[in-house]
This record gives sequence, C-alpha cells and structure tokens, in this order.
Amino acid sequence: MLKEKIYRALNKVPKGYVTTYKYLANAVNSKAYRSVGSLMKNNKHPDKIPCYKVVKSDGSVGNYSGSGGIKRKMELLRKGDIEVKNGKVVDFKERLWKFKS
Repeated sequence: MLKEKIYRALNKVPKGYVTTYKYLANAVNSKAYRSVGSLMKNNKHPDKIPCYKVVKSDGSVGNYSGSGGIKRKMELLRKGDIEVKNGKVVDFKERLWKFKS
C-alpha cells in the first residue's frame, strides 16, 4: 500500500536531513505528491513517522498539523540538526535527502 511505502521511505531520512513531498513520492515510484502531503497531514504517529522532515521544494518549512503547528515543526527540525531561518531550511540543497535508486 502506498501509505506504508511512503512512511517506510520517510523513516530512512537520516538525522540532519529533510526531504520534499516530490522526492518522497519519487522514492516509492509515485507521482502522487499531493497524496504525500495528505499522508503527512493525517499522520497519527508523529513520534514514529517524522513528518516534520518533509518540507516544500523551495526549502520552506510548510505546514505542520501536529500539536504546536509550524512553531513545533521548526523546533523538531532544529532538534534534528536542521537550522531554520525565516521559515526556510538553511543550506537547503546540502540538507536535502534525495533517496538512492
């Protein structure tokens, strides 16, 4: 099922890295970028599935439906060694996890 594949792929993003909706969808051979967004929004287990690591393709943090909203997402990113400034990931290109084929 697509949901499980996406969540498994997301769990492979190492500490210090983020990914995008597009890269995450591509990692499971899908073009369903919007579905990735919906799955992140409806993630019932943010403690096990780190949806906060998924950001927009321009490095913007984006939304976070978990408790605490965007402020909490930025805190989680910082705890994961990701610097955020003005709502964007600093050194985004270097911090972007693209998955290996």
